[in-house]
Amino acid sequence: MSVRVLLVDDHAVMRAGFRMILDAEDDLVVVGEAGNGADAVAAASALRPDVICMDVQMPGMDGLEATRRIVADPASTAAVVVVTTFDRDDYLFQALQAGASGFLLKNAGPEELVTAVRVAAAGDGLLAPAVTKRVIERFAASAPPDAPAAMLPSPAAALLTERETEVLRLLADARSNAEIATALYIGEAPVKTHVSNVLQKLGARDRVAAVVYAHRHGLT
Repeated sequence: MSVRVLLVDDHAVMRAGFRMILDAEDDLVVVGEAGNGADAVAAASALRPDVICMDVQMPGMDGLEATRRIVADPASTAAVVVVTTFDRDDYLFQALQAGASGFLLKNAGPEELVTAVRVAAAGDGLLAPAVTKRVIERFAASAPPDAPAAMLPSPAAALLTERETEVLRLLADARSNAEIATALYIGEAPVKTHVSNVLQKLGARDRVAAVVYAHRHGLT
């Protein structure tokens, strides 16, 4: 089945460009568009997309607040990829706090947008390794104890097997599934199973939340 995508950006030309790129892929389909955060929340509720490409700066409700509301909706299973012009740590930081599963700059190539949507739809987080180390460590170090459960689950490391703990540590080092497989001398299929088990046991929404957990609880 095709991955259903909602595009949120206050510039119609930008949305049109994203739509052209994504609709050209056999496994992706744009099911709707919104020009501001309030409309994005409504569209997410009505259309139930798998992935939302969310701009940050928009009139009225911005993309960060829209992300918070969408992620907080228990009926929503959409993964939010924040797509912005601005490479700013504060936006990255706030996007993670809001529950975003990825962060992409608008000057990224078409193939990067397509990859971001596919990765998010698969339940994985998308952050460049440099961004992961720079921002997630900052988030983990300063997030309050009462941070949302979707981002910082209760301590559950004792539930992990030795192998799952190894996988979590490699995730925290911004390793891809292929890189984890190489490091542990196992195939990618077992890695995917281990990652899935880690997310389930930690109650983590996605890989980004698991990485935050690892940094927060000293597993790196």
